Amino acid sequence: MRQNRAARVGDEMQKVISQLLLTEVKDPRIPMMTSVLEVRMSSDLTHATIFLSVYGTEEEKRACMAAMERASGFIRSQVARRIKLRVAPELHFKLDESIQKSMELMDLIDKTIQEDQRRAHGDE
Repeated sequence: MRQNRAARVGDEMQKVISQLLLTEVKDPRIPMMTSVLEVRMSSDLTHATIFLSVYGTEEEKRACMAAMERASGFIRSQVARRIKLRVAPELHFKLDESIQKSMELMDLIDKTIQEDQRRAHGDE
């Protein structure tokens, strides 16, 4: 039961943080293409790891993560107020590059297929 509660709170936190980023966090270092992919809660609900996807250069990603750390107090208080948690969880932001890595992998697969097709047509 405890894991289910942590998952439910994490899902709700994901929605709240996404909404905060869209409407209330006004730092220009946070690009519009910043998404909250997942929030993992500790079983006692005192820590939340927030996985973010940021579209941009490496420098823009670093700046975004710094901005998120700077806004963490505001985000933490808003999350606790909106979800009505007894204890405001400590927030830990992590950059999730799985989407970018999967896009790079898809590009490599496409290139390999194209090369194979060129070789097949060149042999005929």
